[in-house]
Amino acid sequence: MKISVVSKKLWSVHKQLVLLLTPLVFLPLLFTLPEKEGKCLYVVVLMAMFWCTEALPLAVTAMLPICLFPTLGILPSKKVCPEYFLETNFLFLSGLVMASSIEEWGLHRRIALKVLTIVGVKPAWLILGMMLTSSFLSMWLSNTATTAMMLPIANAILESLFGDLETLKLKCKAREETESDIINGSSTVKLHSLPLVGSEKQLLSIDGMDGPEQIDMRTSEEIRLESQYQLKVWKGFLICIPYAASIGGTATLTGTAPNLILIGQLKSYFPDCDLINFGSWFAFAFPLMLLFLFLGWIWIAFLYGGLNTRLCYKKTDQRAEAEARAKALLTESYRKLGPINFAEGAISFFFILFAVLLFTRDPKFISGWSVFFKKGYVSDAVTGVIIVSILFFFPSQKPSLSWWSDPQASNTPYVPLLSWKKAQDYVPWNIILLLGGGFAMAKACEESGLASWIGGHLQPLAEVPPAAAVMLITAFLACFTEFASNTATIIIFLPVIAELAIRVSVNPLYFMIPATVGCSYAFMLPVSTPPNSIAFASGHLMVKDMVKTGFVMNILGILSVSLAMNTWGVAMFNLNKYPEWAHPINKSIVVPDVHLSSVQSLNATL
Repeated sequence: MKISVVSKKLWSVHKQLVLLLTPLVFLPLLFTLPEKEGKCLYVVVLMAMFWCTEALPLAVTAMLPICLFPTLGILPSKKVCPEYFLETNFLFLSGLVMASSIEEWGLHRRIALKVLTIVGVKPAWLILGMMLTSSFLSMWLSNTATTAMMLPIANAILESLFGDLETLKLKCKAREETESDIINGSSTVKLHSLPLVGSEKQLLSIDGMDGPEQIDMRTSEEIRLESQYQLKVWKGFLICIPYAASIGGTATLTGTAPNLILIGQLKSYFPDCDLINFGSWFAFAFPLMLLFLFLGWIWIAFLYGGLNTRLCYKKTDQRAEAEARAKALLTESYRKLGPINFAEGAISFFFILFAVLLFTRDPKFISGWSVFFKKGYVSDAVTGVIIVSILFFFPSQKPSLSWWSDPQASNTPYVPLLSWKKAQDYVPWNIILLLGGGFAMAKACEESGLASWIGGHLQPLAEVPPAAAVMLITAFLACFTEFASNTATIIIFLPVIAELAIRVSVNPLYFMIPATVGCSYAFMLPVSTPPNSIAFASGHLMVKDMVKTGFVMNILGILSVSLAMNTWGVAMFNLNKYPEWAHPINKSIVVPDVHLSSVQSLNATL
């Protein structure tokens, strides 16, 4: 049998082979390490392998602690099972329910179209508008839902600007057959270049819209160069949306699962740490998101031809006419939505109330409204559940007192803003199980002593300067999450990073926050995130496009996180000293004081 045939057969059953062989390969861990630590590490490695290879569905792997921790004597089931529905999960659930109500009444589409009509339709400004809209929506909706909603809007605008995509591709290839007859090969060099100054005046053609006199004014080479430019801009539109959705999700605690994993594991490892809540996280992460979004926009607009002199002044040419048609398309699409109805207004009110109450519960720099309740009783989860519960009974039609006295009025039951069936269909229960599996794993690592054992073997890393460690941690996790789920990645590595911070006597938040944010910076591969996959499925992006763009995006993200941590992050979370709440997980560990002032000296240098 040929090797190719055997390899194909092995690949067809590779998930089953991973399930069978992984437990056998790592079986020595049970006998070569201390008993409890070895058993816990064995389960962690199994889950990591299953998560990275997706040999089992992610949610099924997340439930393995319920089976393995009690049977191996690591944790009793009464300690494992409660980890699957902590208050963090309820905060996540309330965010998802709010998002489902926004989608139910189309408020997200109204927001998107309004922002795009404001920023204008020049390619660079439109890319910025797409990124701002996608990032804002992704703060509240899932990254996947945001991308799925924004891509059709982008395609409609692009078709209005440039015409049909397939026609553009044909124009780009129009002279490929005749180029071989041309002695001068300079045209092949121009194939991937940006348009020259003269081509700035060429029209953004839309098939069927151009008069014969206009077409005759351009040579076939000019048409090809212009079409190449238009295709590059089209790629920029498609690629900016999933990237902005991933960036936007980092700005709020409910925006992406790794942020909630951080909160859950902080409460498990450091119960006395109350520095991170919805408001304080937003105050730190929102400026970081804006910074990275701006840098990402500059890079994408530069790479895909959106930055040019048309940003600074207006030109009256046929390209401007195409832009006017695109603007008319946006205006007409927004007009078709009609005025804001009662349901959209109600959802907007509750959405704003939801955000304001979460921000002001305990903002740290001033006293929040939680001071009116018994200390420690009201959390972000309580706030979220209160607001979203109202959605299930608040009417979607404007109530009228005359209904009671009008015998001719309809007696049909009123429709609430949100039905449980809609919410149930929208909530990704697999992610909630995944969160629970991560919290259960963290609990086991803490109580078995595995985190302390791993930390003991990380002592050589104490010689690495903390600032460099932050960049290395962010870079490593940003690369690792290209191949694995960001939730699974942070679940696996956050306990190790927390223990590393204790060992080198650095504020744990100084390492844990960059690790958490870095897990959302997966830009290089189509399989890295669902938003990347959706954009890639359009058929116009190639893997090399995502790798080329995403590599620089990762670098910009790492630099942005490092800047944020060493400037306003230090001031907000008091990162320049080792906190009292960061006691060792294992009380017998003696924390070295080698790096107690490392962050202070770094901050002074900056």
